[in-house]
Amino acid sequence: MSVLAAIAVLAVLILIHELGHFVAARSQGIYVNRFSLGFGPVLWKYQGSQTEYAIRAFPLGGFVGFPDDDPDSDIPPNDPNLLRNRPILDRAIVISAGVIANLIFAYMLLVAQVSFVGIGQASQNGVLIQQLAPEVSSVAAKAGIQAGDVILAANQREFGKSLQEIETLRDIIKTSPGKPVQLEIARGDQKLAVNVIPEAKSSGGSIGIGLAPNGKVVRRRITNPVAALNFGATEFQRLVTSTFKGFGQLITNFGETASQVAGPIKIVEIGANIAQNDTGSLFFFAALISINLAIINILPLPALDGGQLAFLLIEGLRGKPLPNRIQEGVMQTGLVLLLGLGIFLIVKETTQLTTQLEWVQKLLQ
Repeated sequence: MSVLAAIAVLAVLILIHELGHFVAARSQGIYVNRFSLGFGPVLWKYQGSQTEYAIRAFPLGGFVGFPDDDPDSDIPPNDPNLLRNRPILDRAIVISAGVIANLIFAYMLLVAQVSFVGIGQASQNGVLIQQLAPEVSSVAAKAGIQAGDVILAANQREFGKSLQEIETLRDIIKTSPGKPVQLEIARGDQKLAVNVIPEAKSSGGSIGIGLAPNGKVVRRRITNPVAALNFGATEFQRLVTSTFKGFGQLITNFGETASQVAGPIKIVEIGANIAQNDTGSLFFFAALISINLAIINILPLPALDGGQLAFLLIEGLRGKPLPNRIQEGVMQTGLVLLLGLGIFLIVKETTQLTTQLEWVQKLLQ
């Protein structure tokens, strides 16, 4: 059931994205002839007065179809309500609406998380050092730090019970390569002052420690609606910023970060684990994936919403669209590359989840 819950989360996020395109088009009187959740064989369909609605076999995708490219359409090619005949601004609204819908939905999920499930926080102040890095040259080990120690403060910045304190400590260490960081540590009844100098890594400073919340994680609900909206906005901004940083590191430091790229199987696996162990965090998981889906789609890459917006920008600068053969060639090339990447990630992640496909694993190696 946990796997089905994770798949359902992804299906809902895709549905929200496609609904954004659909509502933006229909609200402007633009023709839409197909609305499909999923790809592959049709499991169910309904023919409305203008649009065919369908659910297909593979739910990890979807599309909104327009009669502009339908050779069987009986709508005159010069009809002003065809998408291609609308002004650039109208088309830009339709194309970007999926991304906007995902971002709005992510914010709503974060507000729902804190209102109905609660904010996770540790039962005690500080950040627990769960483990030291196994390498011989771990900076923390040389400084006398031990697994089980609790970091109460770093550079006089005290840590409370919030789970975000872990990220704050990581940021202090990452932004201090080669510079001393003063740590206040609790070890049993003792309090120690330790100075460490993070090693300079490609991703920032590092002292070789694994971090965890200090004590049991409990949840606290925010019942004040205004406070819940404010907290949701703060968390939304943090997630968007960290997601952009992640994509930036993928571009600038591809060698070390490429292994962290997850495909649909890995995402479902993570979602299934959350559904099984901490159902309340599904709101946060869905919000995070929704933000990632929005940012990925807005990238100026062929076959994505951002690629189509790039074509509109070129059209606005040129005063006329690029020739159809150029647009179709670029979009088809991009689609092949994206499908190839998706298939590669699916095969790679499948071989990591099973030992029955050893020959495929050898090919990937």
